[in-house]
Amino acid sequence: MTDLHYDIHGSGPVLLVLPGGAGHPMGLGPLTDALADRFTVVVLDPLGLAHGRLGSPVDDQRVEDWSDRARRVLDSVLADGDTAYVLGTSAGAVVALDLLARHPERLRHVVAHEPPCVGVLPDGDRQRAMFRDVVDIYRTAGLRAAAARMTAGLTEQPASTPFAGQPLTREEELSNPMALSLAHVLLPFTAYDPDLTALSSGPLTLATGTDSRGQLLYRTAEFVAERTGAAFTEFPGGHLGAVQRPEAFAEHLTTALGVSARLGERDHDRSPTASA
Repeated sequence: MTDLHYDIHGSGPVLLVLPGGAGHPMGLGPLTDALADRFTVVVLDPLGLAHGRLGSPVDDQRVEDWSDRARRVLDSVLADGDTAYVLGTSAGAVVALDLLARHPERLRHVVAHEPPCVGVLPDGDRQRAMFRDVVDIYRTAGLRAAAARMTAGLTEQPASTPFAGQPLTREEELSNPMALSLAHVLLPFTAYDPDLTALSSGPLTLATGTDSRGQLLYRTAEFVAERTGAAFTEFPGGHLGAVQRPEAFAEHLTTALGVSARLGERDHDRSPTASA
């Protein structure tokens, strides 16, 4: 059984999409549809949660493992010597940064939308501690309490206490992608230190949502862009702009990647058509 799970939609130059959270592509269908007339959209599902593995045991995850899977997917869908565009959102944006730092030869341009690699910030230790607090609250008081704590942390507002609730059972956790993200993805991904030197020579755009101004992940993306010399842009919506405003997000992404409809048409005949 392969550990590569992905779907392919549309035609045109390859655009690899790396979802956030636990990598489940839920909610990204409208964005994929909006992009499929100009790109061959390859959506990675790193844990196979949308491919029959939701409910199976999950271990703590590593950014590098997801990045290696992304590279192997590109190797499977690209012809020799071809390159792909990449969009990573949230946790997927951290994967996109690692992919660019370690495998730039396969990439044409990367857009990293609000990567939570907060350790790069001057107050990075405090922000990493905030995410540890989120996970501790999840384990003692459940999803809703953890979400409230994380919202307070991301908006950099004082957290209200106490956080009341009940922890999930193991079975409930394994069937819930958000719970899996809190249990096995959030801490290793927010603790990831991007290679800013390697990223300084790569084709990279850091992106945030217009609704995220003044928030933690806005200044994280802005800081990475400043330190690497990468482009910086705002997308419609907030941290979940790809889900909240898919059509506007798709238009802004196309512009950020420097792709036109004519390019999509020109590359049509070279596009892969298989699914895995």
